[in-house]
Amino acid sequence: MTAILHVRCAPGLPEDGYRELLDLLREFSPFVQALPPRAALVQARGAQRYFGSGPTRIAEVVRLRAVARLGTDVRIGVSTTWAVAAMASARVPEPGGVLSVPGESVTAFLAPLPVETLHGLGARQADALRRYGLHTVGALTRVPPGVLERILGKRAGRTVADRARGIDPRPVTPRDLPASTAVRTRFTRQELDGPHTRAALLTLVVRLGATLRGRHQAARSLHLTLHFAGGTRWEKTRRLPEPSAHDEDLRTLAYRLMDAAGLQRARLTGMTLRAEDLTGAAAATRQISLDPVRESRLTVEAAVDRANARFGPGTVRPAATLLSGGASASGTLAA
Repeated sequence: MTAILHVRCAPGLPEDGYRELLDLLREFSPFVQALPPRAALVQARGAQRYFGSGPTRIAEVVRLRAVARLGTDVRIGVSTTWAVAAMASARVPEPGGVLSVPGESVTAFLAPLPVETLHGLGARQADALRRYGLHTVGALTRVPPGVLERILGKRAGRTVADRARGIDPRPVTPRDLPASTAVRTRFTRQELDGPHTRAALLTLVVRLGATLRGRHQAARSLHLTLHFAGGTRWEKTRRLPEPSAHDEDLRTLAYRLMDAAGLQRARLTGMTLRAEDLTGAAAATRQISLDPVRESRLTVEAAVDRANARFGPGTVRPAATLLSGGASASGTLAA
């Protein structure tokens, strides 16, 4: 049976270190899927045949090489599915180690875990399940899947029912650069479309642009999701004229997306801005600009990136983002 390794890096691992870890993992298998900012999947079936060792031993060697060659420890979960391997790696204490959950032990491993630890389950979904008395992963297996579909919705309920039973058909898809990356913010109070909301959106643009440039990527399109009081949301995607990771290009399109929402008295609780259809920055064509203002902004942008790389993210940022003090930002996400 195919074994999957879910590798978690130590917090604070720089981008270069993360890329070096991915290169190390490819020494064991060509099937390595990057899960930025600090995790990866490895399909170990070929490695088992090549090295003549079981997946647990391979995971231990990966960890030893990461410490010896990269100076960083890793936490590795080993199992037969992506979801269970990820849950296993999350149970390994810092700074590192290996936790193997063979197929015959999956049910016993999952059953006592709190429901919120189920891979892919959101906090709001976990709260909904607990309100119905479903507090552990094992409890989810003792109710018909139809009950979970009524609580969480048909698609989410079916997925949760499967993962609670250790079922996860997703393969390891070799991938270096993520297909998309997103940043999000939650408002500490409900907001209308105004200066504070636009400042929060600009903050997301700046963070997203810095992330893309740091990964040497460019986006072909942006996707904006607006979250409203009451749990509803609005979302829309638009393509950029050409692939870009520059703040000016991302800001222009992000503001157009916000304008397209046609907000009047809608109360916002948060926003998510996602860069999609990513490509390597080296592969993105850049048209020669005759606009000296734009060229000056690109020069300043490069200088800001260097300053933030040296003194810390957000050290230098647009003054307008200071208005977004009523928002709390979360980290960069990948899908």
